[in-house]
Amino acid sequence: MIYVCKIIYNNMIYPILAYGHPVLRKIAKDITPDYPDLDKLIDEMFENMYHSNGVGLAAPQIGKSIRLFVIDASPFADFDDLDDAEREQLKDKRVFINAHILEETGKEWDFNEGCLSVPGINEDVTRHERIKIEYVDKDFNKHVEEIDGILARVIQHEYDHLDGILFTDHLSSFKKRLLKRKLENISKGKVNVDYRMKFPK
Repeated sequence: MIYVCKIIYNNMIYPILAYGHPVLRKIAKDITPDYPDLDKLIDEMFENMYHSNGVGLAAPQIGKSIRLFVIDASPFADFDDLDDAEREQLKDKRVFINAHILEETGKEWDFNEGCLSVPGINEDVTRHERIKIEYVDKDFNKHVEEIDGILARVIQHEYDHLDGILFTDHLSSFKKRLLKRKLENISKGKVNVDYRMKFPK
């Protein structure tokens, strides 16, 4: 989501797919425990995420249309208006495999979002404050959790990638028209970023 730090390109294992790449619009598929080199892929996704200064990364963003995303939302733990419980839940690295959001509840609230696949654009996005999500961890243990606050927000953002949705899809028609030229330039590679990207052919 966040991409403000300079990095060394050679440390990027995978390029980030840019807005307009068809893989970003596919519905990702569930995987099984025998998915090839899954542990290695998860480690590489975290490494990719850190080198691009993100707090989350979904497999479709690196060209793999599978239901997998990783999160480390610890940078948000420094926000002043968080209670201790929310601060703690933001500190852990998380892996979500075969995730499916079962419910979205609570009041809707705005939060400024960005995306590694849509660099240079940050906009307020409205989402529900609480989710109920079913997923398996990297050991394929099943979990059903209710999560709220900023962590729920980060999960919803990454989860959208599994369903072929980008945060810009949540914006108003008027805002989308204002951003049309910027989005077209991103898809053409006319963007200045400090991490490797792959653009639509």
